[in-house]
Amino acid sequence: MRKILSLFLAAAALPALAQTPHDQLARIMDDHWAWHLSTHPVEATARGVRAYDDRIADMSLAARDAQVKAEKVFAARLEALVPGSLDPADRVNRDVLLWMLRDDIDGDRHQAERLMLFTSYYGWHQGFSGIADGLPFYNRADYESYLKRLALYPQMNGDALAITRHAINGGYTQPCSVLQNYAPSIIGIVAGKPEETRFYEPFTRAKPRDISDADWAAMQARAVTIIRDVLAPEYRKWHELFVSDYLPRCRKSDSASTLPGGAAWYAARVKAHTTTDLTPDQIHQIGLAEVARIGKRMDEIAAKAGYPSRAAYIQHLRTDPSYYAKTPEELLRVAARQAKAIDGLLPRYFGTLPRLPYGLKAIPAAEAEGTTTAYYGPGAPESGISGTYWVNTSKLDQRPFWELPALTAHEAVPGHHNQIALQQELPLPPFRKYLAGFTAYVEGWALYTEYLGEEMGLYDTPEKMMGRLSYEMWRACRLVVDTGIHAKGWDKARAVAFMRANSALTDANIDAEVNRYISWPGQALGYKLGEIRIRELRAKAEAALGPKFDLRRFHDAVLVQGAVPLTVLESQIDGWIAAERASQAAVGDRSPSQPR
Repeated sequence: MRKILSLFLAAAALPALAQTPHDQLARIMDDHWAWHLSTHPVEATARGVRAYDDRIADMSLAARDAQVKAEKVFAARLEALVPGSLDPADRVNRDVLLWMLRDDIDGDRHQAERLMLFTSYYGWHQGFSGIADGLPFYNRADYESYLKRLALYPQMNGDALAITRHAINGGYTQPCSVLQNYAPSIIGIVAGKPEETRFYEPFTRAKPRDISDADWAAMQARAVTIIRDVLAPEYRKWHELFVSDYLPRCRKSDSASTLPGGAAWYAARVKAHTTTDLTPDQIHQIGLAEVARIGKRMDEIAAKAGYPSRAAYIQHLRTDPSYYAKTPEELLRVAARQAKAIDGLLPRYFGTLPRLPYGLKAIPAAEAEGTTTAYYGPGAPESGISGTYWVNTSKLDQRPFWELPALTAHEAVPGHHNQIALQQELPLPPFRKYLAGFTAYVEGWALYTEYLGEEMGLYDTPEKMMGRLSYEMWRACRLVVDTGIHAKGWDKARAVAFMRANSALTDANIDAEVNRYISWPGQALGYKLGEIRIRELRAKAEAALGPKFDLRRFHDAVLVQGAVPLTVLESQIDGWIAAERASQAAVGDRSPSQPR
């Protein structure tokens, strides 16, 4: 990897051959994308670049240092380009890439960012267990590449464990309050027979044509051996370190601000995830105002449903067994039907839709107990991989049907799948197709689509509407709880109590969510702030365009540029409004004169 990096740095030092600013920017973007793929070899395979099929990511601190060094070179090259010398599209490309580079460079200044490698939501061991989900499996070469990569895990795990020991010694550990159920998420991945693990799943598929029956059986046997003799011992090493060393030295405080340099790190994470300059206190106040507003609507729905109070209605929703699936298959069946119902409505609200389809799967059991109620997994069109709507089928008495319309809108369509799959198909530079994932835009859009679900008729019963409002309240509570924990000294108990008092989320969901906010500071703030900004921009467009406002065209204007910081989105929508007004004026000028 260091040799590859030195080649990119040497190329950057050569005199620029391109003459125009446009060509110079194109060269920088091409160089950056080639470098990115060289340092993210599994993603390279998913994107159709097969030069790194025998590699996995380097997680060492030395690799991290080399990455930041390269990013600083790319940032300097972009900064040397005068924005005024670029056309509007190039300026956006320059600004977005520069924002992404600066964010990563700034994050590296904080030891918490460098040393804390896992949250209650995600860790390297979980990421590697799902490596097959993003890879092609069409021929012998694909399977040989996969087996080679599985065998490389000891190096990745060794580097991660070395960093984690450094984190323990430096006091950069996750709070004790979020780690009660974490150990099973490690060892559960390799529990049972090798053939029952996620790692073996590709070998349960149809045999590729270019592999003989005898060779296929041999490859399956190799997979079993690697899972049993290479992977399982590594997962046991992490489990043992976690139980014997990490847990005894977990952090007693829930606030990131109590870490060494933690307050500065939290401020940086707030800016990164919201793409705004709002302070934690300002965000806290916005959250309180939203909680009050949404609470009034919830009170109205409870009254219409015939209940004396919101609390009484929520108690009914939480405890009536008719609202809950009896089996995982039943929950998946209802979720699938909801998804297909929304699919049929999409053309009414969107002019441009992605070609890539999406599927639905249950979250793996080893992860399900401690994670959120659902999430989206992006596809890879180049490798023939669809998007995936992952649904949590554990704790069925905590997964009510009345949440599914809002949940599906957010995680599948018209939320994450529509936005992310479409972004991958847009005529944009590769880094914007695949790397740009600004939380406030991506999650703000998905939360906006829950709101859009009201117009789409998704919430046709009081319980579904309460589910929609509870989800919006959930994201409003995040503004209060995340800043409360990390900037105002709240502990987990206070955060849980606030969530329970204001939302209709079940106890399991509240616990998993608060664990997430504690262990992943700032990330949850992007949802509501992004949604607020998108709704404000829509209201602005409706006021400016009046009866000529076209909702489908507005949605296209938001989506067909891909994920951008909120400031860039605002500028883009202002430009779209101006263009729409000019187009209306031109049509008016061409209209025949009316009789007097």
